[in-house]
Amino acid sequence: MMAASWDGSNDPGSQSDESYHFERMHIEPIYDAFVCPLTKQVMRDPVTIETGQTFEREAIEKWFKECKESGRKLVCPLTLKELKSTELNPSIALRNTIEEWTARNEAAQLDMARRSLNMGSPENDTLQALHYIQHICQRSRSNKHIVRSAGLIPMIVDMLKSSSRKVRCTALGTLRIVVKEDNENKELLAEGDTVRTIVKFLSHELSKEREEAVSLLYELSKSEPLCEKIGSINGAILILVGMTSSKSEDILTVEKAEKTLENLEKCENNVRQMAENGRLQPLLTQLLEGPPETKLAMAGYLGELVLNNDVKVLVAKTVGSSLINIMKSGNMQSREASLKALNQISSCDPSAKVLIEAGILSPLVNDLFSMGPNQLPMRLKEVSATILANVVNSGEDFDSIPFGPDHETLVSEDIVHNLLHLISNTGPAIECKLLQVLVGLTSSPTTVLSVVTAIKSSGAIISLVQFIEAPQKDLRVASIKLLQNLSPLMGQELADALRGSVGQLGSLIKVISENAGISEEQAAAVGLLADLPERDLGLTRQMLDEGAFQLVYSRVITIRQGEIRGSRFVTPFLEGLVKILARLTFVLADEPDAISFCREHSLAALFIELLQSNGLDNVQMVSAIALENLSQESKSLTKLPEMPSPGFCASIFPCLGKQPVITGLCRLHRGLCSLKETFCLIEGQAVRKLVALLDHTNVNVVEAALAALSTLLDDGVDIEQGVMVLFEAEGIKPILDVLLEKRTENLRRRAVWAVERLLRTDDIAYEVSGDQNVGTALVDAFQHGDYRTRQIAERALKHVDKIPNFSGIFPNMG
Repeated sequence: MMAASWDGSNDPGSQSDESYHFERMHIEPIYDAFVCPLTKQVMRDPVTIETGQTFEREAIEKWFKECKESGRKLVCPLTLKELKSTELNPSIALRNTIEEWTARNEAAQLDMARRSLNMGSPENDTLQALHYIQHICQRSRSNKHIVRSAGLIPMIVDMLKSSSRKVRCTALGTLRIVVKEDNENKELLAEGDTVRTIVKFLSHELSKEREEAVSLLYELSKSEPLCEKIGSINGAILILVGMTSSKSEDILTVEKAEKTLENLEKCENNVRQMAENGRLQPLLTQLLEGPPETKLAMAGYLGELVLNNDVKVLVAKTVGSSLINIMKSGNMQSREASLKALNQISSCDPSAKVLIEAGILSPLVNDLFSMGPNQLPMRLKEVSATILANVVNSGEDFDSIPFGPDHETLVSEDIVHNLLHLISNTGPAIECKLLQVLVGLTSSPTTVLSVVTAIKSSGAIISLVQFIEAPQKDLRVASIKLLQNLSPLMGQELADALRGSVGQLGSLIKVISENAGISEEQAAAVGLLADLPERDLGLTRQMLDEGAFQLVYSRVITIRQGEIRGSRFVTPFLEGLVKILARLTFVLADEPDAISFCREHSLAALFIELLQSNGLDNVQMVSAIALENLSQESKSLTKLPEMPSPGFCASIFPCLGKQPVITGLCRLHRGLCSLKETFCLIEGQAVRKLVALLDHTNVNVVEAALAALSTLLDDGVDIEQGVMVLFEAEGIKPILDVLLEKRTENLRRRAVWAVERLLRTDDIAYEVSGDQNVGTALVDAFQHGDYRTRQIAERALKHVDKIPNFSGIFPNMG
């Protein structure tokens, strides 16, 4: 029994079965003199009493104490002989002998443990070795040094790769005991990728492994240098934060994870990571309560975080005022950190409103406009501009929020002038933010008038238009939205500026290619493009060179096919696209590539289809205008047939030669025509659709349709056949009705021109001469029209010999 006892512990029950079995197999024989009669354990501090018996000091002192407390006689526990003294004499020689024996025994046991700590050992041997190492480290702190010196720590780490879950779990627990209260062992364990391996166990399915891993990390986190090491492992803090908020995790595991995070807060980088992963309070606390250098660091971290909107509001309420105060300080580094933090938290409307209430406007404006030695560098003015753009777009009524000593507002003329001056004299980044400020101010009906007044007085519209050519998307979008906001109140100024800015057109149209949907920015860009001077051929050429029409065409087709729905911008977007596409028809005479594009994409057919877009007046009007342009070009595109040369006999005897008959020629253009190749309206069966629009309630649609029909009567075509085409399409009376209605001067001018061409046909002139209303309308045009209209009306009147009662037009024609 004595030889089988464990050799060091005063608590036999604390020894595991595995370590006990491991030791029994691998120790030198134990001498009876080594064992305390009371504890039955190998003695560490043997002492001798007056009877000559030797005991463990702690055990015999306990025996003496119990005798005294119970009132018994003081006797030797072995001989029961009464003692006169409690004097204890150290048995130095025995203690040295035991220590030598223990050292030899532990060395042998550690050697056996080393041989068991490998992947080839049976699981049971490995577990016995791990439990033995746990046991000796718990027995004495000095043994942790022995374990380290023996090179066992790397071997234990290798066991984390075991295929046995039990071995892995036991190895984690062993490492926790080995490093507890031993910084040198912690540093050794932290070498290489061991900490990364431990972190991986946090996500294991087995809860026992997670528990052991987080307990080990907790021990390691007590060392400040290791806090940085743990935090540097990708995902470590994220997993720990997740464990603290888990409702399914073991409560002890949650507590250890929480304590580990509290230790990790000693490292600023870890505080930043915690904030990134939703544990923001440590950062905010240090920002409010820490020393100046810590506040600076925390503000800097806050400026780099990506926060959701709810968190931004929380941060604005918690530290918004503190950040604004830091922003006002003279220390440039502190101002920079606070500005970047305010930039982050001001980017949602509720948090921006909190900052406005905290008084952010005055220091922001001062930072933007101030000059002198204490002024912000441009990179920080950009941040100030970003914050101002954020708060301006929060929806507040800024003409009623005064600030500064002069109680100005953001829409005061001087403030807007300063903004415009900065926009013209800074780089793209800050220009973009300042344009966004103006976008916000012009989005409100209560502030837009003040901004427009300031822009007009400064003459800044030309410089603002130039930004739509910028390669930076944000800058381009901001300028487009601003110009779109200004257009209702500065239409003419904007049109003049755009007309002189050839390069901006191609850039504007690129906005529509951003995505498959229709955004507000895209609608604004299309709206601006659609409003450009329609006969500015130079701008249209620029768009053609940049391939913009291919994009516009594809978007029109997509909408026509019903692939884009549910957007409130669909109707104005389509109207604008069609108008942009129609611009291509204005350069047909000068741009062969435009003709090729129209042919390749069958634009004439598309515009004919769009004539029937009921409810979309602008689409119908623009389509008719485009067809007018295309039809005008038909005269030069029609190919005249080549006549065969006469033979020898025909040249001698002309009576023998006969002109060959060529069929399939266009009656109007006297050549080979088609809708796709020559844009012939007759071949495209467009005439009846255009005639139908002459009865439209929108005068602009009527004028466009009449202009397109007039190409059938123009110089360079067979006018007689054009009249017949209109007659066959039942278009004569609708044209005359347009003349009679006198809706607008432009419409009357076009109607007089068309009627004069119709009256060149004798039969029609004869019929019309009997209608007094037509005659009166022509006389009225002759008397009150402009010079050109009077000339045409005069010719038309010459075709009319008399004016009988007009009834039943063309009853006998055929």
